[in-house]
Amino acid sequence: MKKLLLVGSLFIATGALAHDDHDTNISFSGDSCEVEFQNDIRIKPSELEIYTADNHSMVFSDNGELLIDGQTLSLDSEQRQAISDYSDSLRSQLPEVANIALEGVKIAGVAIEEVANAFNIQGFDSINELMTDIEVEVENTFYQQGAFVMGQQSFNEFGENFESHFDEQIESAVESAMMQSMGSILMALGSELMGSGGDMQAFEQRMENMGAQIEQKVEQQANQLEKRADALCGNFSTIAEQEQQLVQLVPELKDYQLFSYKQNN
Repeated sequence: MKKLLLVGSLFIATGALAHDDHDTNISFSGDSCEVEFQNDIRIKPSELEIYTADNHSMVFSDNGELLIDGQTLSLDSEQRQAISDYSDSLRSQLPEVANIALEGVKIAGVAIEEVANAFNIQGFDSINELMTDIEVEVENTFYQQGAFVMGQQSFNEFGENFESHFDEQIESAVESAMMQSMGSILMALGSELMGSGGDMQAFEQRMENMGAQIEQKVEQQANQLEKRADALCGNFSTIAEQEQQLVQLVPELKDYQLFSYKQNN
């Protein structure tokens, strides 16, 4: 996985949301998700814009006006209502992607904190700071200049930035924390061994139990997040159907569909 679709999916490894380097579109690869993004969207308080990779755009404003490449398209009442309903669906569902990504970062923070507390590791401050930086990066990916932005281009940019900036820093920060706290780790291990009466099998069991407790705590939150991602996939499929019906009413919107159904090879 060279490019990140959602930072939360990298940390919790649920597989609910992922990016396939062999695809040209952002895809939601869970079993319940059958759609992918093929265009980008920018949602502002007063208008919604969908734009293509070759810089064509359609804008629908709150006053019911539809512009395609800057040209106003005349709409009847049925068409206007259908576009308005479609716009409302996108406004209500798309920000949940950002919420899931940010929640994934928080879950990663919980895992780090649990490990640090278990072994009295003090050198994880740099990792916590890095997690904060990642959270800011996620925020900046989705929220730009007062608008919610999402789509193929924005995810590509985020994935490239994550690879070049955060990936190596995370690995380096973890290694540094472990080295700084090696004494504390050895003392914690020694304490656990003493608590097991020097019995290596009992010690191994205590360590396994400790790991299982940490894993259980993180997995509970990760599973809840995965359920939210699966539900979101279902909602996106519903919006994709709504979008196809809209194109039947307004054929000029055919090239501006946000979703497409994944092709099963």
